[in-house]
Amino acid sequence: MDVRVAHCLLLWAVHFFPVAPRIAPRVLSKESKTGNLQDGCINLIPCEHSGAICIQPCSPSFHGEMSFVCKDRKWQMFIDACANLDVQSLFQRISEREPLPSSGGHISVAGGHLPFVGAGKPVHGKPEDEAKHFGADDHGNSNCQADFSCIIPDILSSPAIPGNIADIVELLKNISLMLSENVNRGKMQSYSRIANHILNSSIISNWAFIRDRNASSTLLDSVNLFAGNLLLRNGSENIQEHFISTKGYSIYKNTSGKSFDFSMELNKTSNISGRMVIPEEELLKLPRTSKAISIAFPTLGAIIETSHLDPVFVNGMVLSVSLPEELQHILLTFEKVNKLENIKAQCVGWHSAERRWDSKACKMKSDNISSVVCMCKHHRRTFKSFSILMSPTMLRNVVLDYITCVGLGLSIFSLVLCLTIETVVWHHVTKTEITYMRHFCLVNIATSLLIADILFIVAAIVHNTALNYRLCVAATFFLHFFYLALFFWMFTLGLLILYGLLLVFFKITRSAFIAAAFSIGYGCPLVISILTVAITEPKNGYLRSGACWLNWYETKALLAFVVPALSIIVVNLAVVVVVVVKMGRPSIGDGCKSQDLSNMIRISKNIALLTPLLGLTWGFGLATIIDSRSLAFHVTFALLNAFQGFFILLFGTLLDRKTREALKKNCLSSKRKCSLAKVETNNTSSIWAL
Repeated sequence: MDVRVAHCLLLWAVHFFPVAPRIAPRVLSKESKTGNLQDGCINLIPCEHSGAICIQPCSPSFHGEMSFVCKDRKWQMFIDACANLDVQSLFQRISEREPLPSSGGHISVAGGHLPFVGAGKPVHGKPEDEAKHFGADDHGNSNCQADFSCIIPDILSSPAIPGNIADIVELLKNISLMLSENVNRGKMQSYSRIANHILNSSIISNWAFIRDRNASSTLLDSVNLFAGNLLLRNGSENIQEHFISTKGYSIYKNTSGKSFDFSMELNKTSNISGRMVIPEEELLKLPRTSKAISIAFPTLGAIIETSHLDPVFVNGMVLSVSLPEELQHILLTFEKVNKLENIKAQCVGWHSAERRWDSKACKMKSDNISSVVCMCKHHRRTFKSFSILMSPTMLRNVVLDYITCVGLGLSIFSLVLCLTIETVVWHHVTKTEITYMRHFCLVNIATSLLIADILFIVAAIVHNTALNYRLCVAATFFLHFFYLALFFWMFTLGLLILYGLLLVFFKITRSAFIAAAFSIGYGCPLVISILTVAITEPKNGYLRSGACWLNWYETKALLAFVVPALSIIVVNLAVVVVVVVKMGRPSIGDGCKSQDLSNMIRISKNIALLTPLLGLTWGFGLATIIDSRSLAFHVTFALLNAFQGFFILLFGTLLDRKTREALKKNCLSSKRKCSLAKVETNNTSSIWAL
């Protein structure tokens, strides 16, 4: 994912902030009277409040519950946790140390009974006999622990609904963690059949309603772990299912290279291919004969999109590899799903620790209309799975990157210069109470923005170098705090302007102002930041996937920045309106033409001065929601906000008459001191000459 500083913080915010107003969700629960659970919500309460949540129990043959959310005056499914699989019982069958009794009979299925013997032959039998026979094969031998085949009928006969998908993912995870030693062909076949059941292209949409948004990532990690322990018979292995394929080969040092070719079913009407090649120069690094495993997933990319709701689109199959540590670089060829000419591809690796696609793992070797060749870096702990992305809705323009780099650098330099000037002229420009308060706010605005800009760069570095999770959390916390402090100090300045215009006869002491300003400027952001991390971090919902910034999709933590920021922008916009109205009043004795011209000049000047100081430029980010593909809107927003530090220096410091006069006096004073020093030096030299 591109780390583009051009969007700054509010672009992240407004891009994910819904235009429609939201209210706090109301949770409603009632027993469903009909088979249609959605009708149960309709009968319970009309869908009038956007964001309200209705919880309904599942049908009698299922356990769990379903959640519906009110959107556009309709109840829409939000989470479906209904399931009829007993995964604990299934796992216990294949993990029992003692062999199970064997003879003909039934295989138990949660929610009912299916008569099976061995590989699925129907027979007749009594329900009470089923416990004796669920581990038997056609020859009457127990094979549950040998190849897991006894649980296959239960799983394949269960509907691939969201609740069952989540339970199967958990089952595969437990198998990978506790039963992945000496994985033979039989175990890998059973494991692949179970995974294939929930990777089917016809049930991809069901993944959107699973409670755990990281279930697809968990499945990928589990399959990689289990397949990595596959034992090779006669130096090779090939286990093929419709939606998952595993290949393994023994690899040697003195070979010309090894390739893994896959051609798999993407859906009922089309296939997709992929290829993994270990270059010859990599094989030369092998100290001994080793094995290489590759797994292909034609549908997993679409499933990850559905689960994570990230604005990226996987345009090829997902290829996973398990290689010796000595091998680091591999060549991957992906056939494109979407072969349009204007769709550009990006080679990426799946960062298993951060659960996101990372462009740093791969470099593109070639790109044509039908396929992409990537050179990727394999790492056993982080990058084991790779694919290609396309992002037609994301604006990618080098102009934005250039504006950002230049603007952010100039902004930091301008803010440092602004604070230096304020330090030099402080005693000259803070003689009255109102000027002291104004410059006090200006210094804190500049300080907050300066620290926030520096932290923004730090957060980008932390994200790009894939440093540890806690460091990313810390960077996000302080970034959140100082950007909120920036807005709350701009809010304090807005209140100060209203105080100067409307409360002429009301006087506030300097100490009272400082106490109130610090409470608003730093106290409110601190409370919001602490509450945000305290509420969302225990649920792993503080950070957004793919960046050191607040989460939106899972926990809506981003609202802790967006709501205060946009609220302050609205209030400060009202302040500017009040200033314009006040300044637009006619002065006594002015003629009509001179009065109009004077008013226009004063109004324009005040708007220009107040817009950057009160943060109104951040409001232009809303235009990027209206037309997210418009380059003009993005460039305008990038210009106004990347250069905000420069605007504060220009309009807040350099264009202030008293500040300029104080700078002149300070310069003249410095020149006089230099002249006196020269005279004294010359006199001293003359005395020594005598």
